[in-house]
Amino acid sequence: MSEIFEDKFSELQADMVAICLEYVENRAEKIFIYGSFEEKVISSDFFYCINGVVVRKHKLNDAINNPMDFQYDTSGERQSGVLNILNNNIKEMIKLCKEYNREMLSEIKLVYNVVNNSLKADYRYDKVYSNHPEKTADDVSMKWFEEIQSTL
Repeated sequence: MSEIFEDKFSELQADMVAICLEYVENRAEKIFIYGSFEEKVISSDFFYCINGVVVRKHKLNDAINNPMDFQYDTSGERQSGVLNILNNNIKEMIKLCKEYNREMLSEIKLVYNVVNNSLKADYRYDKVYSNHPEKTADDVSMKWFEEIQSTL
């Protein structure tokens, strides 16, 4: 029973990585995916490391060495499409946790190393932002982005 839960949960994470990899057209060194579920609010975000530069989803073209060769499609429509899929995957995680009587996490941070084909996942189960008067999931995601950006 536990193996089935783990397999299904892993599939959902793999789907999150796949859609973010598709968005960047397989042209990134690392993908960073943020998801949260607190107080019945689902939120997600994603960003990348491209050519050693950490960039937000709408700034991919800032990391291109030779813009004449290639441009990413960072249209709002594409970004929304990815976020919708990520949020749907989080909804499926919630259903899965209920089905298997597991505690639902409040936060997930996935780091996919494209070069090594390896995934690192960090989970939290305690409240991250909903107990703060002004903090939102976007604030937490932006802070993570800034932390990663300062380390690379």
